[in-house]
Amino acid sequence: MAITPGFFNKRDPEVATPRHIPSTHNNASYSPTGSPVTQPATSATPAPVSASEAATAPEGGSKLTVGPNIKLKGVEITDCDTLVVEGLVEATMDSRVIQISERGAFKGAAEIDIAEIHGQFDGNLTVRQKLTIFSTGKVSGKIRYGKVVIEEGGQLTGEILFGAATPSPKSSSQEKPVLSVANGA
Repeated sequence: MAITPGFFNKRDPEVATPRHIPSTHNNASYSPTGSPVTQPATSATPAPVSASEAATAPEGGSKLTVGPNIKLKGVEITDCDTLVVEGLVEATMDSRVIQISERGAFKGAAEIDIAEIHGQFDGNLTVRQKLTIFSTGKVSGKIRYGKVVIEEGGQLTGEILFGAATPSPKSSSQEKPVLSVANGA
């Protein structure tokens, strides 16, 4: 039985090869002199940080997720681009996007650009751009919006005003509620 020299002695470092390169060269690179050239193992594997950066790059901002069965009460949320509510949030906020999941609920005041409501919102809501209420969504309170989309089954109750801009003293007499809805259920 023949013993290979690297079996008991110090072995040469193994060469890591990316998966996309065919292994026709026996997983080794060779220099012009014919001797094997080794590469560091880290060159073939991506850094773990780059994977997480790639996941957050498309969103382009800060994101806060309040998970299921989490209750967040009595806070002011600022400098948050996207708030995802899967639990219960009682707060005031000024943000870019709010997404309330089917089991999520938000109580308080919010001034945001885009609202996507699958769950419940109760309080003062100012949506500067677009308010979308899905079939399972329920929105109640004092609501101001730029555009509104309500799926069949979605509910909107309370004082509803068109125009998300804060009224100035001169324009408040000209602005009238466009839609008043009462929940008969």
